[in-house]
Amino acid sequence: MAYYFDKFTDVDSNEQLITCRINNQMYKFYTDNNVFSKKYLDFGTRSLLESLELTSIKGDILDFGCGYGPIGIYIKHNCNCDIDMIDINERALNLAKKNAKLNMVKVNIFESDVYSKVSKKYDYIITNPPIRVGKDILYSILLGAYVHLKKLGCLIFVVHKDQGAKSLIKKMAELYDVEIINKNKGFFVIKCQKA
Repeated sequence: MAYYFDKFTDVDSNEQLITCRINNQMYKFYTDNNVFSKKYLDFGTRSLLESLELTSIKGDILDFGCGYGPIGIYIKHNCNCDIDMIDINERALNLAKKNAKLNMVKVNIFESDVYSKVSKKYDYIITNPPIRVGKDILYSILLGAYVHLKKLGCLIFVVHKDQGAKSLIKKMAELYDVEIINKNKGFFVIKCQKA
């Protein structure tokens, strides 16, 4: 699994086109080996997207760990906002750029190792974070979002209860105002607001 978080890959490419429905809207995405959830839109990401209150999402949005792009593309398609999408995986970034064109949305996609290339502040940071990178990196993503949020900005993420959701919620509450906005078959969609 670690290769999802590597900049480069030696895994052979096998690009394919998948179709998925999100909130009764159809999307097509190119996927490939060495990207997360290459065969279908994973349930965690779907739960996250279908839990968003789209009318409240506006301003500057960061899709952290964008993969092949479903989060940023879906939000841009439905919200009046400016979207930045970041990942460290070069293949994922190339797919995200291709999928933005395929789904006819204008977004800004660039490489960043965690927040190393992020220079602005956002109204929302939205992510299905890479849980398997380990606690230290995961905390640097979720707690580190704080300094990249505007005042009253929100981090919204999804995590499964078996991946430490309850302890993670407790940890996040040390820094943010935390609200569970949905629970869906073990997945928690969590909103963390900056005071």
